[in-house]
Amino acid sequence: MCESPSFEIPPNLKQHFLKTIDGRQIHVAEVGKGHPLVFVHGWPEFWKSWLPVANLLKSNYRCIMPCLYGFGLSDKPDEIDSRIDADFHASDINFIAKKLCSNRPILIGHDVGSYVLQSVGHKNPKNYSGLIFFNCPTASVGRDWVNYGHVNEIWYQSFHLTDLAQQLVGFNQHTIRLYIEYFLKHWSYNKSAFDLVLDDWVENFSQPNALIGGFSWYKSNNEKRIKTLQGDVDMPFNKISTPSAILWGKHDPILKSDWGKFVESHFDDVFVEYANNSGHFVHVEQPELAMKFINQNAQKWLI
Repeated sequence: MCESPSFEIPPNLKQHFLKTIDGRQIHVAEVGKGHPLVFVHGWPEFWKSWLPVANLLKSNYRCIMPCLYGFGLSDKPDEIDSRIDADFHASDINFIAKKLCSNRPILIGHDVGSYVLQSVGHKNPKNYSGLIFFNCPTASVGRDWVNYGHVNEIWYQSFHLTDLAQQLVGFNQHTIRLYIEYFLKHWSYNKSAFDLVLDDWVENFSQPNALIGGFSWYKSNNEKRIKTLQGDVDMPFNKISTPSAILWGKHDPILKSDWGKFVESHFDDVFVEYANNSGHFVHVEQPELAMKFINQNAQKWLI
């Protein structure tokens, strides 16, 4: 049975900005008290994506929900920027955690956020109590990105590299709505998961340079993506040592749940579970299950 996510903004939610060393403004939303959880969203998302699960966790945890650079209310580049890769965002997440957390937070990531968490895990493994992923593609997926007809699902990753994508998708709010709604529904098992907040998503991606900010991720990741599609897997020297857990949507059409078989090649300590009534957006489609998954692993790691 599909759950009904609550995107209600709690009255005690705090929103503010952090200024990075190079002068960029990063928007952060926070709610709750307790051990800090830092949430890292994907595309097409921003901080509000985490509200369904944060509303269930805020009684026991401090939920910190930044908008990545280029997304939401954070600053955005003026044109497609090829430097905004996983390492770039990971540096910002480390900066946010250092600024806002007095003890080692747990990082929670999805989609783009899954790549960011892996970068953090390789470079700063001791700075975090644990890593939680909602779906977790790794370099080992290799040619499975294109085999068995899956190539038909990843057309947008090349489309986002073109000026045409900016012009067509950003032509007006109607074209933005058509494009964003397509992905929210196509990638979801629960097709109505985002219905109540679709206007918020359209407004968000209608901001100046909001499409450019998101598309910059695909430009920045393109070289690694092509190598992966060619089967030229760039395996990291060491596995991620930070305790990790993955809740993977069984029906995700873009990050296939079968790819869970690859994760042990990348993590020393990882637990994988599957969400049977979810597609790509587990944290929105099954927020109760996501909350329980976060809590059970947090309690194990924070003993």
